[in-house]
Amino acid sequence: MSYTIEKREKGYLLFTITRSKKRNAINYEVMRGLREAVNRAAESDIKALIITGEGSQAFCSGGDLSVFHLLHTKEEAYPMLSEMAGILYSLLNLSKPTIALLNGTAIGGGCELASACDFRLARKGIKAGFVQGKQAITTGWGGGSILAEKLPAANAMKLLMEGELETAEELKKIGFINDIFENDSLEACEAFIEKMISNDVSVLQSYKRVWTKKWEETKLRERIEEEVRNCSILWESEAHHNYVKRFVTKKTLNKE
Repeated sequence: MSYTIEKREKGYLLFTITRSKKRNAINYEVMRGLREAVNRAAESDIKALIITGEGSQAFCSGGDLSVFHLLHTKEEAYPMLSEMAGILYSLLNLSKPTIALLNGTAIGGGCELASACDFRLARKGIKAGFVQGKQAITTGWGGGSILAEKLPAANAMKLLMEGELETAEELKKIGFINDIFENDSLEACEAFIEKMISNDVSVLQSYKRVWTKKWEETKLRERIEEEVRNCSILWESEAHHNYVKRFVTKKTLNKE
């Protein structure tokens, strides 16, 4: 199994990507697990959803290119991109607070996953970045559109257009990271959400509706769909295929 879902005593749901040997990269099984976690978190006995990765090296390194390199054309890439965008949109609109617990590096799609959560906590010393531009594509799961909702325009544009890894401290300055911790990640997260989840779940749901209503009115889902289509076009470009070939070749050589 590539993930675990666990209800904790304090009333939140913990989703963990358990692919530490793959730097917690997202494959189709993780996608199914995320959808299951969002559906489970919507139930009345859950007050929050925490998403994290196994180990201390990586929160999530994005899509698993050793799996997705088989997708060559925009027609082949679009279903995967669209499905994951739908999962992230449902995560964004979950009626409970959601927290991305960055226990390690977050790269590319890992940052898109984090952006779809309401809060992002990061371990001191980790780096994260929307590096898709270095792969000759754009964000394809809706992360760009979501980021535009959550950060000032110049900050979001800089992160996306430069495509660099940034420190947790720098990301906190510009508003992407909400808090930085040094010790046990789950303890830090529980301390962060303690006051929130002490309230009745109906209060949490009512406040979350303030934002989900806004996103509905500004047609965020339609904007995400356009982002997905644009990425699928770039996906079949020669520049992206060359990047993927270099990535897969490097992985193969490292195994030998």
